Amino acid sequence: MATVAPPLDNNHRPSSSSAAYDPTFVPDAVKTFVVHLYRHIRDNNVYEIHQMYDTSFHTLTDRLFKDTPWPSVDAVSIYVDNDHVFCLLYKEMWFRHLFARGSVGLKERIESWDNYCELFGVVLLGNVNIQLPNQWLWDMVDEFVYQFQSFCQFRAKLKGRSEHEIALLREFDKDFIENAAMQILKAWNVYGVLNFLQALVDKSMIIEILEREKQGLEQFTATDGYDYNGGSNVMKVLGYFSMVGLLRGHCLLGDYQTGLKCLRPIDNSQQGVYTSVIGSHIATIYHYGFANLMLRRYGDAIWEFNKILLYIFKTKQYHQKSAQYEQILKKNEQMYALLAICLSLCPQVKLVEETVNAQLREKYGEKMSRMQRYDDEAFALYDELFSYACPKFITPSAPDYDEPLVNYNQDTYRLQLKLFLYEVKQQQLLVGVRTFLKVFSSISLAKLAAYIEVDESTLRTILMTYKHKTHAADARGKIISNADIDFYIDDDIVHVVESKPSKRYGDYFLRQIVKMEGVINDLDAIKLD
Repeated sequence: MATVAPPLDNNHRPSSSSAAYDPTFVPDAVKTFVVHLYRHIRDNNVYEIHQMYDTSFHTLTDRLFKDTPWPSVDAVSIYVDNDHVFCLLYKEMWFRHLFARGSVGLKERIESWDNYCELFGVVLLGNVNIQLPNQWLWDMVDEFVYQFQSFCQFRAKLKGRSEHEIALLREFDKDFIENAAMQILKAWNVYGVLNFLQALVDKSMIIEILEREKQGLEQFTATDGYDYNGGSNVMKVLGYFSMVGLLRGHCLLGDYQTGLKCLRPIDNSQQGVYTSVIGSHIATIYHYGFANLMLRRYGDAIWEFNKILLYIFKTKQYHQKSAQYEQILKKNEQMYALLAICLSLCPQVKLVEETVNAQLREKYGEKMSRMQRYDDEAFALYDELFSYACPKFITPSAPDYDEPLVNYNQDTYRLQLKLFLYEVKQQQLLVGVRTFLKVFSSISLAKLAAYIEVDESTLRTILMTYKHKTHAADARGKIISNADIDFYIDDDIVHVVESKPSKRYGDYFLRQIVKMEGVINDLDAIKLD
């Protein structure tokens, strides 16, 4: 049975914004929480750990620490035998709660980095012989990348900062320049962040484990990464989730090829450990789909967005009480916007389930029809949807503090937006060609050139551009087509090849089964006199 926090006694310090924060004060409920959590961790009781981590921690936060941090690690360490690993885990949660509240300064950011260095260092040295829930291990990696992103945004916002704050930042980056040999240890340096994630991947040997699993020589996915033989899952699962963290990190930097390469050992066409945690599942597909969108692999992006949006549609009601529910809904809306972009650039509607397509048309049907046109309004809609749905890109380098104090945090975003809109403009030039190709099964070059009002030489260039823009290299370097309508030219005749969608009956029957279950439940709820 899950351990729950005891009720708040009258002598407990009330949680209010006006109450002074005393880091040494430990309410009885917190004492009980850390003692029980420590005991369950020592006993490798993953179920109880998960209940306390995912439920009790948030319950206590809402009751006692809505406006203040949790007690300091020094204050609670005496209740857990000063256990080094537990104190590092507690401190990681402490900083995560602090960041969730906002208003975090440079000092706290550096201290959080130091704690991650120590925590990951202990794991990499193999000194952790415990089992932790996948949710907790994913949250560690996710928060690590988030705090890196947050630090880069924080450092790049110079407008309105005091001279003292600028001096602190200048000193921080000056130390970094003078100690280039130690750069990977510098707080939230891009090389340090990526190296830690890659070290977890390498040290865990997770790539080899997944390869052996494909050969039937090892079990990892079947056990959700847990070790039922008395070993630890921490190293392996952290290494696994670090591949997702690397994908996200490289996407934030605009390096989509490298990001997808880091994720390649995970077969996201199948169920895996990444699907065992809803946050990991969404983050993986969101960044995977966005990277493919930016690399013009629209078919892959559409297929993956469709799958995850259908999954969220079917399961989101089970996460309503989760602390991540709002984030799930936000990512859901962002992925619908990205799907609208993909389908506007590559009308592969046959890849989208009817349920998802209905939701998409309800949200963006009108905008998508306007995005098919070649005008400034369509261009502005692409800008709007991309700006809403893209990741918060980062500039990992330090700003020039001798220049006028302005905000640099949007520079990488503006660059990515510029590249995306440049691609859109090129795609929009092909709208007229696609329209005519839809009408004819075959047409001479001369007649098509007359319709488009260009000469034959220009038409050949346009058709070659169409071929280029509707084809892309996949992860293995193979050229794939994203076109809903393709063609070939034989003896100055353009022959159109339109892909025919395969009929799918499974979705229809599943929807009818769900409707029937709903009717049966409604009938069961009726009380007859």
